[in-house]
Amino acid sequence: MPASPSTARAINDRLALSLLQQEGPLTAGQLKQLTGLSRPTVADLVERLTASGLITVVGESGEQRRGPNARLYGIVADRAYLAALDVRTESVSVLVSDLVGRVLAEGSAPVVPEEGEAAAVEQAGELVERAAKEAGASGGAGRLHTVGIGAPGLVDPATGELRDSAGLPAWHRRLVAALQERFPQARVGVENETNLAALAEQREGAARDRDTFVLLWLGNSCGAAVVLDGSLRRGASGGTGEIGFLPVPGTAGLPTATDCSGGYHSLVGAAAIVELAREFGLGAGGSTAANLVAEAAMDAPHRGAGNCATSHDGAAATRRPNPAHPLFLDALADRIALGVAAVVAVLDPGCVVLGGEIGPAGGAALAARVEARLRRMSPLATEVRAGTLGGAAVLRGALLTARERAQDELFAAPDR
Repeated sequence: MPASPSTARAINDRLALSLLQQEGPLTAGQLKQLTGLSRPTVADLVERLTASGLITVVGESGEQRRGPNARLYGIVADRAYLAALDVRTESVSVLVSDLVGRVLAEGSAPVVPEEGEAAAVEQAGELVERAAKEAGASGGAGRLHTVGIGAPGLVDPATGELRDSAGLPAWHRRLVAALQERFPQARVGVENETNLAALAEQREGAARDRDTFVLLWLGNSCGAAVVLDGSLRRGASGGTGEIGFLPVPGTAGLPTATDCSGGYHSLVGAAAIVELAREFGLGAGGSTAANLVAEAAMDAPHRGAGNCATSHDGAAATRRPNPAHPLFLDALADRIALGVAAVVAVLDPGCVVLGGEIGPAGGAALAARVEARLRRMSPLATEVRAGTLGGAAVLRGALLTARERAQDELFAAPDR
């Protein structure tokens, strides 16, 4: 059935707003060209969106033509402010942006769980409040509109809340309600951190050309996010990608429903990587897992197309290589490939991104090693890439999610 006039107007308005979001300020003529709409229809939607306060004149075009310059229209960026949080066990990071995603304030702070659940929640809330104040989003029309939180653990698909799972700090579960109380006008939501990292890598990082891929998060914990045909898959209970519980060879036992220490996590978590490095005589001085992997990758050639060996970084040529580094990276790739092979056998994603802090630290050298092992273990062609956003992926994903949620509401038809 043909769309009603009001539905057609809503579709045209959303199309124009999406173009202004992607391309930046545009003239009415450019909107006509990009949308394929008639000149009167574009004039009507520009007038409608301007009257609603969603767009405004932000300048004039510099086109070389006769007559007056055309007006440039852009989204009213301060129509809504957004906050994104990355919540870890003992820290929280936040950034605040405007509606077009321009970061206006950011900060991070340690959280001391030993001081109690209420104190941890208060510390996180105060950090968000300070960032909002710095961004000019602390009151009046410029208040926070949407808050997106990235946290470890399972998010219940029915309620949108963090589930009470083993190992999750109690203050994490209280944070959503506490922020909603502190910012009653805001829409507060939480999403699994690995899922957010995958969204960020798809929009801004290593998977921009893929609509089907798996992101393997490698850090203090491990997890996976599954994107199929452009959509994030969460599963019946929100647990898609809980790969840390995957039983694998090489561990001391089997995982349980409340403890993943006998599973894949025991091989590729940060603590396990540090222990592996010690077996190769590496890691003196308390280096982190990410630093150990980065140092090893500088000394470890990777073999790309045509089996041509190249160094991970030009800096490797100016330092004395450690012969243990390639061996350590080989052993780590053996471990990572076990989990990747299991994922590939079930999903056949065609591409796996190594994310978290460890994946980008290992770069192309680690990714190439995992891919080579995967080729020997699986008949399914799979490209393995290093993530490009690292630990920042969670914050970026939380911001992207918050922005989409705000735009869905603000850009909706008035009568919807």
